[in-house]
Amino acid sequence: MSSSVFAVEPDNRPLLFDLTVDDSFCPEDRGKEIGVFNNEVACYRFLQTENGDYQIIIADADHRPCGLMQTNSTFSHSRISLSGPTELRRFGLNNALMMMYAFASSDKGTLLMHSSVVCNSGKGFLFLGKSGTGKSTHSQLWMKHVQGTELLNDDNPVVRVMGKEIRVYGSPWSGKTDCYRNEHAIVGAFLQLQQAPYNHIRRQTTIETFASLLSSSSVMKWDKRVYGGVCDSIKLIMERVQGFMLQCRPDKEAALLSHKTIAG
Repeated sequence: MSSSVFAVEPDNRPLLFDLTVDDSFCPEDRGKEIGVFNNEVACYRFLQTENGDYQIIIADADHRPCGLMQTNSTFSHSRISLSGPTELRRFGLNNALMMMYAFASSDKGTLLMHSSVVCNSGKGFLFLGKSGTGKSTHSQLWMKHVQGTELLNDDNPVVRVMGKEIRVYGSPWSGKTDCYRNEHAIVGAFLQLQQAPYNHIRRQTTIETFASLLSSSSVMKWDKRVYGGVCDSIKLIMERVQGFMLQCRPDKEAALLSHKTIAG
């Protein structure tokens, strides 16, 4: 995690959320388990108490527990108990902050997305797809073969509805790539990637674009506030930005084809 470039001086604006680290924290009531969710780097176990609070047990990819967090239903106030060696504690805190940000802002026209995003000619282009699809590889191909391309974020950029504009921002979370840039750009397009033995690009249908954006967003489908906010933001985004599907090889021709189509 690298948050220093995103630091700002305190002012009178209300906080989006607060997170208190308290290693002595132990919930009095154990919540009812909602589910266990895994990705390539972490495991999250979600529980919910009778009053609507969430309890989240955070573990790394090896299922080593490193954080127990309890937050209110709007993710505006939370406490976390961290455990393990320093590296594991940092991992737990980093993931807790990411979840608090994603779910506290989800009904405020803001999406934390799983994407690799590059900037070119003043616009941001977001590459979407499941882990291992080649998002980072496609960004690298743009930077190598498309003049003037820079990486903004390689894992978790923030997309915001700003009036009539849709903007993408760098964030303190960029996966395994050391790319922490406090910059932003107008979104030029979303590009869903799919591995194939050939290169072919087309516009997505409305339903395809909605599905691509929803599956790439941090969301809890069982939470009406979070899910409704994410869907509302996606609808506004789709009114202003087009989605594309690229079936491709990891080569120069794929990068040039996608650039010519979505940026040219």
